[in-house]
Amino acid sequence: MRLSLRFVLPLMLVLAGIAYAVAPMVDRLTLSWFVRDLDSRAALVANTLQEPLQEQLTAGRKAKTIEFFNRMTRDERLFAIGYCAAPTGKALATRSLPAEVRCDELKRWAGPSDHLLASDQGPLHVTVKRMASDAAPEGQLVLVQDMSFITRRSEETKQYLFYLFMGLAAVVSLITVIIAQLSWRGWVAGVRSLLHGEGLLRQPGSGAAPDLPGFKPIARDLQRLIRDLESDAHSRDENQITWSPESLRAILRGELRGEDIIVVSNREPYVHQRRGDRIEVQQPASGLVTAMEPIMRACSGTWIAHGSGSADRDVVDKHDRVAVPPQKPAYQIRRVWLSAEEEAGYYYGFANEGLWPLCHIAHVRPTFRSGDWAQYVAVNRKFAKAVASEAKTKDPIVLVQDYHFALLPKMIREELPDATVIAFWHIPWPNPESFAICPWRDEVLEGMLGSSILGFHTQSHCNNFVDTVDRFIEARVDRDSFTVSFGGRLTAVRRYPISIAWPPAAAMVEKAVPDCRSSIRQLNDLPPGHKLGVGVDRLDYTKGIVERFRAIERLLELNPGWIGRFTFVQVAAPTRAGIEEYQQHEAQVRAMATRINGRFTRQGPPPIVLKVEHHEPREVYEYFRAADFCFVSSLHDGMNLVAKEFVAARDDDCGVLILSQFTGAARELPEALIVNPYDADQCAAALHLALTMPAEEQRDRMRLMRGLVAEFNVFRWAGRMLLDAAAMRRRDRLNVKTGRAEA
Repeated sequence: MRLSLRFVLPLMLVLAGIAYAVAPMVDRLTLSWFVRDLDSRAALVANTLQEPLQEQLTAGRKAKTIEFFNRMTRDERLFAIGYCAAPTGKALATRSLPAEVRCDELKRWAGPSDHLLASDQGPLHVTVKRMASDAAPEGQLVLVQDMSFITRRSEETKQYLFYLFMGLAAVVSLITVIIAQLSWRGWVAGVRSLLHGEGLLRQPGSGAAPDLPGFKPIARDLQRLIRDLESDAHSRDENQITWSPESLRAILRGELRGEDIIVVSNREPYVHQRRGDRIEVQQPASGLVTAMEPIMRACSGTWIAHGSGSADRDVVDKHDRVAVPPQKPAYQIRRVWLSAEEEAGYYYGFANEGLWPLCHIAHVRPTFRSGDWAQYVAVNRKFAKAVASEAKTKDPIVLVQDYHFALLPKMIREELPDATVIAFWHIPWPNPESFAICPWRDEVLEGMLGSSILGFHTQSHCNNFVDTVDRFIEARVDRDSFTVSFGGRLTAVRRYPISIAWPPAAAMVEKAVPDCRSSIRQLNDLPPGHKLGVGVDRLDYTKGIVERFRAIERLLELNPGWIGRFTFVQVAAPTRAGIEEYQQHEAQVRAMATRINGRFTRQGPPPIVLKVEHHEPREVYEYFRAADFCFVSSLHDGMNLVAKEFVAARDDDCGVLILSQFTGAARELPEALIVNPYDADQCAAALHLALTMPAEEQRDRMRLMRGLVAEFNVFRWAGRMLLDAAAMRRRDRLNVKTGRAEA
């Protein structure tokens, strides 16, 4: 005993001294972390405030602006907000804005350092962000954040360091005393057991309790502290992230700690079709698949979809799963089987004869049948059961895709109450008057409000959805935060403009542009120098193919010199052939192409080449790289990824994009030639301009568009949703821990 005390007491004193010596260094390190994170958080808050703040200021609503600032400062860390329109003016600010922060001294706080301010309430962090507008070119936003939490965490860190070193001292002393009293034989046996993972280092679940149960609470507390510090230290400003599959995986590991991702969509990313004695794998022509497939490669999750291929059942395992992509599997498809009756009612009926024309407002009358609705409900329920069976935890993150599953978020919530459901609506959302046509509008809205986060392509679609909820169901709508409280749960309604993977896969662009130009012209019997336009769409009445052909006809009427010198190739993938409107549309497109070709074909190539057949992505990219321009004439589109794919394909910085003003992409790609597809004369003028545009102007426009698509790529789209989901999960855990719940 005397020997033990003689050894233990000095060791504990030494380790206590080390703990107090290390503490200041830890303080400095954590302070630098937190200051850097507060800068990032300030940038994110400023970006969020910019649009609503500019609207308030433009309207001259100063009182509303201050009220808006006061609501924002309810955040426990946001101490004060102010806005200075000019250096000599008075700030629009909350009452809590410190007197030291004045408009005429903002330069003091705008530098790269010296952001800290001492006050009676504790240390504060001041950030100044430029927020100029036409009305206030020198406008600046001031954000003051409370840093008292850093002091609290610093004290906790010191306390835990002291406990850690004291625990180490006790453990080391105990081990030393035990070893000193062992015989040589026993010591050797102890070493052997340690080398075999036994004794003090037993693994959990081995059937024996650890030898040091008293240190379990300390270990748990330390792990919890480390996790909290990591969550705060790694809070990200999305503008500082280079979005890629690697950054997406990092988000999963850091923000979501490797949690599984489940995607649900009607269309599957790979379809297995039987061709005689062999099985072919196809990728459907779908904007949803184009966007989601690279996400799943990065996340290695599970994709639940309708198995529609003729050989789909032949390649799945006993759990209806198949690993994809076939060449290098990265994730699993779980296939759900539907009967012909279910597919007719759910897919062709309610989804595509009802919701699709209702949301696109494309001059096709929606058709609603009670039998279709019953099948829609049943299929959504079937997919909810599939999600529950595929979930590896009680709180998975589920990304529900598109209008086929409006009821699914609520049904998932019934199966998995703790799940985080992100629903994304890939098509437009109409105004409340248009949506009122749907006989089951309340059920659709309530189903969608089962989501934790509900995403749309544009802010106007978000506005329309919130207006629709406000009009038709009993829910609390907060238009400042764009949240809807319904059934005791909060749904955040957010704008997430979808995009494509960047850079494009090497296989897509490995064939040189001159080789693509040559081979595509040979394939379509066109001369080497022949001008070529291209359109790539599903054969859908919302894509404006008829209007596109009218524009080409008008071009040849106004500029006969292009007859025989220019050809437009329309790649049109067949779609929804079981619906009468689509059959009529295909017949109209074919008849129109035949009529125009008969009218303008003299001696030489036809003005229109119509290809109604499936094309693989590599074939589509070859057309993009061969064409002089791409014409996207959608009558109403959520985003339209064909426009972005064309831009991504043109690594030669050539080619012209003609883009309908009724696409979400038109808001992101103003360097395209933006047209009204209903105006044939305007579209004909854009076609002539595209065919005659100088190479230098093409290069300037294309570089700007490529820069935007590169920065705002599909990984950013998914990453923003996952970051928002991670933040929501942290808030929910905090509410549970503190006994608070959302009203």
